[in-house]
Amino acid sequence: MRNRTLKAAGALLALALAVAVPAALGKPKQDGGPAKKSAHADAGRDVQHVFVIMLENHSQQGVIGDPNAPFITSLAHQYASATNYYGVTHPSLPNYVAFLSGSNWWSNSDNPAQRFDHVNLVDQLEQAHRTWAGYMEAMPTDKLADYWPSSSNALYASKHNPFVLFEDIRTDPARMANVKPYTDFATDLKKESTTPNFSFIVPDQCNDMHGGVYTAVPGHPETTCPYGSANDDANDAALKQKADAWVKAAVGTIMASPAWKGGKSVIVITADEGDYSGNTTNGGWASPAGCCDSPILPAGAADVNSAWPGGVYGGGLVPTVVVTNHGGKTGGYVDPTPYNHYSLLATIEQIWGLDRLGYASDTAQVTPMLDLFPH
Repeated sequence: MRNRTLKAAGALLALALAVAVPAALGKPKQDGGPAKKSAHADAGRDVQHVFVIMLENHSQQGVIGDPNAPFITSLAHQYASATNYYGVTHPSLPNYVAFLSGSNWWSNSDNPAQRFDHVNLVDQLEQAHRTWAGYMEAMPTDKLADYWPSSSNALYASKHNPFVLFEDIRTDPARMANVKPYTDFATDLKKESTTPNFSFIVPDQCNDMHGGVYTAVPGHPETTCPYGSANDDANDAALKQKADAWVKAAVGTIMASPAWKGGKSVIVITADEGDYSGNTTNGGWASPAGCCDSPILPAGAADVNSAWPGGVYGGGLVPTVVVTNHGGKTGGYVDPTPYNHYSLLATIEQIWGLDRLGYASDTAQVTPMLDLFPH
């Protein structure tokens, strides 16, 4: 519920250093409200709009420079990219939760029945009188459904919609009104007054490079989209091509909007985690590399695999491109600083004067991506 706040950053860091378990933060205190807004936003930035487009399950090297992703690659060459940006962990769901709340809360599972009762970015934005919306492609009329059209042929999956995983959002009709079908996105952007300060944008599973849709869905010409088995095999290439075309259309919509043509705005295009490879040692994933407070899991962790040797269980390097309209880096600028989804959360919090949540508050390990945001 909303009567929650965070532990002090010092206590959080002490606990993080003392206990080698995933996201070892403990539950936030129940003492009277979400984290208080900082007194001042980052001076001189004045960013009005942040658009985050979240793609799926592909590594940086498999997207940036790949012939099947020419538009995303062109954005990296024209604007800026973070070349050392990792998913927090595996699989999908805990990455989305980590971005929205600063922790994966001990989860390394895609089980859609999981619920999280913790302070999150929505709490912060509303307290700071910032507007927000989630735009979910192929989301069904029942916004709390876990799959659509079915669990065996899911074009939409709630594990990619972090808003419905948090109790204080999913149980609040007013908040759920801000979790919208992607078809509302272009309409909302027609006016700056209806463009949210923060937009979280998730393509469907054929357009986000995820795949796994084997039966055509009426009204969705992007279907079908089988999983790829190897980088740039026929199915994988098709997934990248569909995602690249989708991102091109979405970025075009943003850049044509009054909000983009007006004040400072930024688009961040990233992926939740790296490639799936079938490597059982890594729980099926190609890489467990991570940084910036990725969880440490013991050998044989149940949510990974009995063959897991133990250690940092990060989400691998993922493509991350930052596009700005006024005052940001351009010309193919490359930032090699280690970042992950906690870094992106910390950046949004800092530019808008919000306290940092969870591991985003670990200033020793988690660096905001301020070098890539408008100045």
